[in-house]
Amino acid sequence: MDIVGGVLLADGREAKVVTGVDDHSRFCVIAAVVPKATGRAVCLALAAALREYGIPEELLTDNGKQFTARFNAGGGEVMFDRICRENGITHRLTKPRSPTTTGKIERFHLSLRRELLDDHPPFASVCDAQAAIDGFRRHYNTERPHQALNMAFPADRFRPAGGDGIALRLPSSLASLAGEPPTPVTPPRQPLTTPVVLPAAPLEVAVEVTKTVPGSGNLTVSGQQFWLGPAHAGRSITLWADATVVHLMLDGIRLKTVPSRLSLTQLHQLLADGGRPAGPPPISSAPRQPGTAVEVERTINATGLLALAGRQHPVGFHLAGQRVTVRVDHGVLHLLGPDRVMLRSLPNPLTAAEVSRIRDARPGGPAPAPAAEPRRVERRVSCRGSISIARQKIQVGISHAGRTVTVEQGDTTFRVYDAEQLIAEALRTTTKQVTRFKARKPEPPRSQPSA
Repeated sequence: MDIVGGVLLADGREAKVVTGVDDHSRFCVIAAVVPKATGRAVCLALAAALREYGIPEELLTDNGKQFTARFNAGGGEVMFDRICRENGITHRLTKPRSPTTTGKIERFHLSLRRELLDDHPPFASVCDAQAAIDGFRRHYNTERPHQALNMAFPADRFRPAGGDGIALRLPSSLASLAGEPPTPVTPPRQPLTTPVVLPAAPLEVAVEVTKTVPGSGNLTVSGQQFWLGPAHAGRSITLWADATVVHLMLDGIRLKTVPSRLSLTQLHQLLADGGRPAGPPPISSAPRQPGTAVEVERTINATGLLALAGRQHPVGFHLAGQRVTVRVDHGVLHLLGPDRVMLRSLPNPLTAAEVSRIRDARPGGPAPAPAAEPRRVERRVSCRGSISIARQKIQVGISHAGRTVTVEQGDTTFRVYDAEQLIAEALRTTTKQVTRFKARKPEPPRSQPSA
């Protein structure tokens, strides 16, 4: 367990996040936003995790005053230590000034900052911050593959602690606060023009409703939250929902599918509040026919590798860090951008059996659109005034030696630009594909052999 800051609020304050990560699976069990990281707030977060996931054998923390009185002048036992002792948990402490001992949770903090906090505007309140971090936590646990787990998901490996029949023991001053939260008071609803008539017996109900993604990227519908990320903020998302599953779609393309926690009452309420009866689900429950095109969302890692079907496939450094749609269509693997524009096409490295095992795959959408502009790559001019692209040499002039130029590749020509100025145009004589998109770094000068 640990504590991390960086949660900025609109009123100028900085909230903290009490975090906890399972050592084996990297599954995040605690991500509680607190106005101040007091000992009581940390213990409340711990108690909630123990109630939900069971009592572990060990807990590892640093030497913060919320966790231990090891370096306090008076010594003694803090509330965190007492909870561990009374529930048979071994509390282990790191050595002073040894942050690498808790490296796994520090890596979680890095992901939280990079993927959410760094680019997010100040939160309106602690509750809004908690909703956004809850959405990130679900994405981190169930939808984000981890290299340390061989691209598996933490939820696939995490197993809650088995109960031994002994109830959780908490200090009396904390037990009343750590109990089940009171039922929230629902504000009175305005009278509906269309009365809600509930069926006498449970019936299958499917609803379609359109919602706008808030700035946090965490969409809430009838109490169920859907993490879409700040990149989709302001977009209109269509939800196809019934009592078992919810499909989220953007412009007719399915983004994700999650289990439904909506009751029949909530589905009927969505209909009364402007929803519409849904048609057939966007994904058939029948087995997918072999050979049909499938699509899935993936993020290219920092080294240009794509994780698919349990393996990593090189797709190019120029795509590193981008979120792409992967389309597997027979023998071809297409990489599509945000507007379904073709970024790159490669031979399909997967077998039919591997394609059927792709996690979160969906039936393929419309055919990808070709790139609207010619593809551009970079090259560094040699000391002799030439460049090489797809094994074709083009002379651009010795006056440009050492400069990085941009090559625009067309079907029949290569056009070479230096700072948007056309300096050369050559007929394309090669049939090779361009596989390198960035200019090589200049080599350091070679040392002359001593006489």
